[in-house]
Amino acid sequence: MSFKKIDVQNPIVELDGDEMTRIIWKKIREELILPFLKLDIKYYDLGLEYRDQTNDKVTVDAAEAIQKYQVGVKCATITPDEARVEEFKLKEMWRSPNGTIRNILGGTVFREPIILSKIPKPIPGWVKPIVIGRHAFGDQYRSTDYVVQGPGKLQLVYTPTNGQPATTLNVYDFKGRGVAMAMYNTDDSITGFAHSSFKMAIAKKMPLFMSTKNTILKKYDGRFKDIFQEIYESTYKSQFESLGIYYEHRLIDDMVAQAVKSSGGFVWATKNYDGDVQSDILAQGFGSLGMMTSELLTPDGKIIESEAAHGTVTRHYREYQKGKETSTNPVASIFAWTRGLLHRAKLDSNEPLRKFCVDLEDACVEVIDKDGIMTKDLALAIHGKNMQREHWVITDVYMDAVKAKLEQKLKARAPSANL
Repeated sequence: MSFKKIDVQNPIVELDGDEMTRIIWKKIREELILPFLKLDIKYYDLGLEYRDQTNDKVTVDAAEAIQKYQVGVKCATITPDEARVEEFKLKEMWRSPNGTIRNILGGTVFREPIILSKIPKPIPGWVKPIVIGRHAFGDQYRSTDYVVQGPGKLQLVYTPTNGQPATTLNVYDFKGRGVAMAMYNTDDSITGFAHSSFKMAIAKKMPLFMSTKNTILKKYDGRFKDIFQEIYESTYKSQFESLGIYYEHRLIDDMVAQAVKSSGGFVWATKNYDGDVQSDILAQGFGSLGMMTSELLTPDGKIIESEAAHGTVTRHYREYQKGKETSTNPVASIFAWTRGLLHRAKLDSNEPLRKFCVDLEDACVEVIDKDGIMTKDLALAIHGKNMQREHWVITDVYMDAVKAKLEQKLKARAPSANL
């Protein structure tokens, strides 16, 4: 079936990845994207070997390209540990590409479940999406921790650069061994986090909740609460009210309880550690860790970098290398493309591109929910120990079914979609 390609006026940045997801990523590009879109792709190879070859400069170059073109789509990548350094004979243990990109672009990572009616949910009441935003800066992840060897006084000292006297806070008088930690955040980072969160809620037309434990950390978490409230009142309140949505701060324990009891349908802004934990609970609560989108949104709302919220599926890649059949779920990787392209469509006011992305996402879901064609992970979620070989298909068969479904939708749209 031949289609007139949709013109995409401006480029997107493609960041290739590693192992099984790299194999799937190429098939998505070649069979689900390029046959239908006239698209200028700025390609960067973030495979571990090439990152090592370029001393990780390719990751920086890719992030700067995303800054320029405003849209990036990223395949899953390896963050090397000691074993990977040995396996790939790396020059050094390179940092997480996601962390490098976040540090250059700024912004907040938002994760959203891809909801399937056919897959049992451990939290069955969640019938609408919950979008969780993690403030991936500072706190425990950039803290300084210390093992106390014996009796002594622990102090926290802040020395201003303007010559004013230092402030010394007495933390604890140790009588023996113990541990200590100091962590930080900045007003600039919290402010960016707030703007990204409010913009995401507006884009999704859903209420926003931000959670802290400010009853205990009155100054630290209280700063998050105050900045969010100030920005809401000064910048976003009227937009929220016009959309019939609202913003609330809640204590983290109350928010968790309310989330579990809810039907979903909200954006949840979380601090760094809270977001790390709750995003995994969210994914499992909706039924599958493999059915989750991930978008990095900058505070101005102009730049998005989207990717699958899972790893490179090393175990399947080892089987693939042996020539054995593999059934790897590609849905989150497909949605990495569509969510990036949806942002491109929004920036360019490109309605045919938007409709294409909607059709591709719907095709992914309908092949599973209506046609019962799915990869092994989803079949296992349905059938458990009673799963048989006929309940699942290999990756290529699933993706071929998605392409056929997509072509049906595009053909039906043809007169209005300029295909």
